[in-house]
Amino acid sequence: MNAEEKLEFLKIELPNPPAAAGLYKPLIVMGDLAYFSGHLPITGDGSIVVGKVGIDLSLEEGVDAARQVGLNVLATLRKELGSLNRVIQIVKILGMVNAGPDFTQHPQVINGCSELMREIWGEDQGVGARSACGVSALPAGAAVEIEGIIKIIE
Repeated sequence: MNAEEKLEFLKIELPNPPAAAGLYKPLIVMGDLAYFSGHLPITGDGSIVVGKVGIDLSLEEGVDAARQVGLNVLATLRKELGSLNRVIQIVKILGMVNAGPDFTQHPQVINGCSELMREIWGEDQGVGARSACGVSALPAGAAVEIEGIIKIIE
């Protein structure tokens, strides 16, 4: 089952791809690598999931925010590449979690995005290298921001 069929099978509807909110491109393709810029947890109504995970938001709400980021990344990939079927491998994901100084479950939060990618492309192609860290603030007060690198069919 290819990625587009998998989305349909899982009944996952992608949001509209988010527009760039500054002077950058959402995706740059260089050869067989696609670099996606930091994406935020923008919901279907255009609002952003905001707050510090572990203070304003629970771990579960943070995981949900990271999954929403993943959906936005998929929407950007589909728009820019024409089809998610061009994705060969998730290479690297960097997840940043807006959290208080005592919060230590950053990897569990970013799992919300990583698990989505694994659902679509499986254990081998959907899981890549990854880093997760806590930060004191993110744009617009967002709970999570994720950027990454994906190998694609040229």
